[in-house]
Amino acid sequence: MIVALIVACEIGFWVLLAAGLAFRYLLRMPRTGLALLLCEPVLEVVLLVVTAWDLRNGAEPNWTHGLAALYIGYTVGHGHRTVKWLDGHAAHRLDGRPLVRPPRYGLARARHETRVWLGTVVAAAVATALLQLAIWYVGDPGRVTSLESWRSTAWRAAGIHGLIALTYWLWPKKTPSGGAGAGQDAGTDREKAVR
Repeated sequence: MIVALIVACEIGFWVLLAAGLAFRYLLRMPRTGLALLLCEPVLEVVLLVVTAWDLRNGAEPNWTHGLAALYIGYTVGHGHRTVKWLDGHAAHRLDGRPLVRPPRYGLARARHETRVWLGTVVAAAVATALLQLAIWYVGDPGRVTSLESWRSTAWRAAGIHGLIALTYWLWPKKTPSGGAGAGQDAGTDREKAVR
């Protein structure tokens, strides 16, 4: 039941997102679109309540309850950024606004990757808090081993993502030479030589 609800929440997330963006840009009803986008956290609240209700009714804590906690954590940590990214693409495609892209090179890219990683840290912290609440809620140490293992899964994912973000600091990608800026500099140097 919990897995089906997670799938339903994921489908609901994308349906609300598509509807919100359609109302904002296609139907030119930005307030209605914003209201639909703001309804998305309700899906996570429903998932949280149903998961707690399932445990309350004596369900054996298993991987589905841990997955629900990770899903909610991911949504808290990365949901806003995902919506903002897709909103920017919709504004570009449907409203003609310029597309804002993340930096691609140097320390600016490293800072961007660090901010994305911080979203993963928030996701792991939220998932850990929810899992700990579920462990206390169940109250039987013999029945919560699967929930405890999901905590380490959340932090393992955050650690791996942190190592990937660190590589952008250690080996920053250099701006390619020979781009438009390099050609302009060469032209300026030639003009100085002629003078």
